[in-house]
Amino acid sequence: MEIPFSWVIFIGIALVSYLVQLNLQSKFKKYTKIPLSNGMTGRDVAMQMLRDNGINDVQVTHTPGMLTDHYNPANKTVNLSEAVYAGNSIMAAAVAAHECGHAVQHARVYVPLAMRSKLVPIVTFASQWMTWLLLGGILLINTFPQLLLAGIILFATTTLFSFITLPVEIDASRRALVWLSTSGISNMYNHKQAEDALRSAAYTYVVAALGSLATLVYYIMIFLGRRN
Repeated sequence: MEIPFSWVIFIGIALVSYLVQLNLQSKFKKYTKIPLSNGMTGRDVAMQMLRDNGINDVQVTHTPGMLTDHYNPANKTVNLSEAVYAGNSIMAAAVAAHECGHAVQHARVYVPLAMRSKLVPIVTFASQWMTWLLLGGILLINTFPQLLLAGIILFATTTLFSFITLPVEIDASRRALVWLSTSGISNMYNHKQAEDALRSAAYTYVVAALGSLATLVYYIMIFLGRRN
């Protein structure tokens, strides 16, 4: 039985995504073992980066889980996972600085971040309904194709969100690495590890965006009657 080319693409992207996640987890564990000589924790790094950028209205807090670190522009909080918040390592410093990079973007009105924030309510709505619309649309493709089209439109907003996320994440890492170096938090012995850690994290967003695009194209092919 011949496997459709579209499924080959999906399987390939799923495999790459799995390997990228494994690589990120491996880097996290590896670089967590490299301590900062100044004894600073991820929380300390975050607080200093915010102060150095003149940001006084953002709180640094911790959140459960592993690799759950994120910046919430709605309530202006840098949320660090326990290992990062209390960790004294180059990995903790890199992740904390990256999340503070988003806070700096917010304060400086970085356009891609503003665009992503405006899309959040739309993407939230789309995520609630697009699966049902796509499933129903495929089942009723010959009698009610508009249902599938509606699902595709909603899915397209999530794909757009994924691609807008790319420059946001890359820029946050760039800001983090520049600050880590100029502030003396990282040095010639551990800066490369910080770069490698944040680069590995960025790969997850690239794979997610490409996977979303491939899925969107697949649904469009179905709608146009060219399903393999």
